[in-house]
Amino acid sequence: MSTVGSDSLKTRRELQVNGKPYAYYSLEAAAQQLGDISRLPFSLKVLLENLLRHEDGDTVTRDDIQALVDWQKTGRSDREINYRPARVLMQDFTGVPAVVDLAAMRDAVKKLGGDAQKINPLAPVDLVIDHSVMVDKFGTTLAFKENVDLEMERNGERYQFLRWGQGAFDNFSAVPPGTGICHQVNLEYLAQCVWTATVDGVEVAYPDTCVGTDSHTTMINGLAVLGWGVGGIEAEAAMLGQPVSMLIPEVVGFKLTGKLKEGTTATDLVLTVTEMLRKKGVVGKFVEFYGPGLDQLSLADMATIANMAPEYGATCGFFPISAETLKYLKLSGRADDRIALVEAYAKTQGLWRDANTPDPIFTDSLGLDITSVEPSLAGPKRPQDRVSLSHAAPEFVGHLQNSYGKGAEIDRRVAVKDRNFQIGHGDVVIAAITSCTNTSNPSVMLAAGLVARNAVKKGLKVKPWVKTSLAPGSQVVTDYLAKAGLQADLDAIGFNLVGYGCTTCIGNSGPLAPEISEAINSNDLVAAGVLSGNRNFEGRVSPDVKANYLASPPLVVAYAIAGSMQIDITKDPLGQDQDGNPVYLKDIWPSNAEVQETVASAVTRPMFIERYAEVFKGTEAWQAIEVKEGETYDWDPESTYIQHPPYFEGMTKTIDKISNITGARPLAILGDSITTDHISPAGSFKANTPAGQYLISKGVDPKDFNGYGARRGNHQVMMRGTFANIRLRNQMAPGTEGGVTKFQPTGAEMSIYDAAMAYKDAGTPLVVVGGKEYGTGSSRDWAAKGTFLLGVKAVITESFERIHRSNLVGMGVLPLTFKDGENALTLGLTGEEIFDITGIDGNILPRQDIEVTITYKDGTKKTITTLCRIDTANEVEYYRNGGILHFVLRGLAA
Repeated sequence: MSTVGSDSLKTRRELQVNGKPYAYYSLEAAAQQLGDISRLPFSLKVLLENLLRHEDGDTVTRDDIQALVDWQKTGRSDREINYRPARVLMQDFTGVPAVVDLAAMRDAVKKLGGDAQKINPLAPVDLVIDHSVMVDKFGTTLAFKENVDLEMERNGERYQFLRWGQGAFDNFSAVPPGTGICHQVNLEYLAQCVWTATVDGVEVAYPDTCVGTDSHTTMINGLAVLGWGVGGIEAEAAMLGQPVSMLIPEVVGFKLTGKLKEGTTATDLVLTVTEMLRKKGVVGKFVEFYGPGLDQLSLADMATIANMAPEYGATCGFFPISAETLKYLKLSGRADDRIALVEAYAKTQGLWRDANTPDPIFTDSLGLDITSVEPSLAGPKRPQDRVSLSHAAPEFVGHLQNSYGKGAEIDRRVAVKDRNFQIGHGDVVIAAITSCTNTSNPSVMLAAGLVARNAVKKGLKVKPWVKTSLAPGSQVVTDYLAKAGLQADLDAIGFNLVGYGCTTCIGNSGPLAPEISEAINSNDLVAAGVLSGNRNFEGRVSPDVKANYLASPPLVVAYAIAGSMQIDITKDPLGQDQDGNPVYLKDIWPSNAEVQETVASAVTRPMFIERYAEVFKGTEAWQAIEVKEGETYDWDPESTYIQHPPYFEGMTKTIDKISNITGARPLAILGDSITTDHISPAGSFKANTPAGQYLISKGVDPKDFNGYGARRGNHQVMMRGTFANIRLRNQMAPGTEGGVTKFQPTGAEMSIYDAAMAYKDAGTPLVVVGGKEYGTGSSRDWAAKGTFLLGVKAVITESFERIHRSNLVGMGVLPLTFKDGENALTLGLTGEEIFDITGIDGNILPRQDIEVTITYKDGTKKTITTLCRIDTANEVEYYRNGGILHFVLRGLAA
């Protein structure tokens, strides 16, 4: 935000860069009064500057600033601070419901007698439409055009709504579809490293910071921009001037030494880092990278590591400004004046890292010799489950035997109808070069092209059952693949351009060929997917594919040729050349030097300048969309994409008294590592689901369902999709898979949605019980919104992931964690119990103990103590108001 505070410490100074003056808030001047900060982690120096600039004696006090300086004494603090990011980043899956909420807030504030124009972003908001393109067509030169045409046809209502938002709201820009992935557009164009804003006629310079409605917003930390994912609910509040309330975080230092050895990639490095940090335990913490190994990484490598912070559980993975940062800013077409400002500001403020920089003080630390990194994959269900490439085949066979119960039929193969081949367990049916993690990195993208070139020379072909796709993160990737002459080789082997967007990683992999899908499902085959993404959770990539592996783009090409996870591609041949000789991975794998030479010659500054010159213009189809203008949105009650949400119905200016939760029934009892995909899936759904039945009742043909992600502007679809993941296992309904529960007290088995509505009709509040790491994964606000709309009043788990916990609070749902080693198993929960949660009807306090009384079916009672995971005083106010948006609305209406 461009606002500034009272500056009681008198730290405001002037910096001259190329003859132009900038005001800034001096960290050195603060240190002279508050204590040395030379070894404060760089990420916390960014927070410190933020507090200095916004100090007003109320939302930010001198004591808050002192607490950040004093953090160095123990590497910890229990101080709550208010942080104001410079800007907000969105993608369309999360952006559409956020704009829907803003539109609904305009209606609500008018009803409360306020000014609708007060509902306006105060911070710059960039929404990049990147999650809607699906891989319907592939393997042809027409795939891109046909997929984009289908995208525009399916999403016309959503795009019309976003075009309205672009005109109705200030500080709101939409990057049209077909441009790139939000994180890569952020990295290549939007981010500035040092932000500037005119305040009272003076140009103020400060660190570029952002929050985003996508969990992989963390990617921008590779460019030294402090940023992380928040729920759409929190992002909306930040847009409307609310600070992000947070505890001063612990910071874990990750020391890197050495350099990548021959045959390894940045993807292998990031999968290793992810495994190490997930084992370390960094949920809710900052990770900051340091050490001489940073000088061996390109900025794209740093961004690749930063991107995966949600997978290793951290709030962010931060890399300080260095010479490599300036080199990348230059390459990517940033203005010379901006680059000069970044260098001067960083060096003046002590935000510059080089070989002489002393190691910061950290809460804890760990290290990695990059030279030890091995070629790797991660899977088959979680991104932190790294497996060395040489062990991938035997480990997959182990999963077949132990996880999937296929020990007696490992080698079984079945005929595919009307096709001249058979498929079996572990056959790779999806091979996708996709997602922000790797498609932002020229070294792995060009390596994939070189593998394709060498494979074509050898006469190798992709197996006929593999669905191949190439979905780059920006149009610049297309330019450098073409300049290197490698797009033709990728095309020749089936990796044609299918679109610029998240595609497979978000569940937009599109349908498999009907006969392949039929062979998989009728024979219960464990089919595999290999993708260069960051998410491989159950049920996410494709409903037909149970085992999914993350891998570098060149390995995606290699597995498409091999065709099976049961093949050990480190020693078994991928296929045969024109003369019938075996071809091995080593025969087509490029050297590190060849990759770097190709990067140096193919990736150029003019590409970035040209591609981003008219980034907001869009295609003729985008420009032709008819836009309804107006301060408030003209809702169409017949729309199946955009509906007025019910959150503010009956809302009054005054707060209702909080009540204890009594007589609650469990809706679901779930295990460990329940992801936001389990709670609110993003991908496709079938006609027999509650969401499918709803759309059919509205006259929508199943072929036009689109995915849950595209329907997030319609709460009727999303309520029905909550807890509807096809791989969800509810312990209340043993032996079932999908969104199934038992309605109590009758014990009737039904869909979770139908049960929730029956409970609602009966006036029965609901609870959900979970295990460890509840809410892992994407910053999916609908995982909290859907939970709320189903009537769930509290979620009780062993532990929460950061974003989902705060989203629950933001929707007025009470998050509680078990204490003293208790959980659903030790308590003997079956779902037949009744829960009474007391102690919340008075003056609820952050992280207080809350008593929960469980009444079992036989009438016996047990009272347990849980920890309230409303973590800050601000969050208490959000909960008391019924949610963060209600809190903001009441403030604006007043």
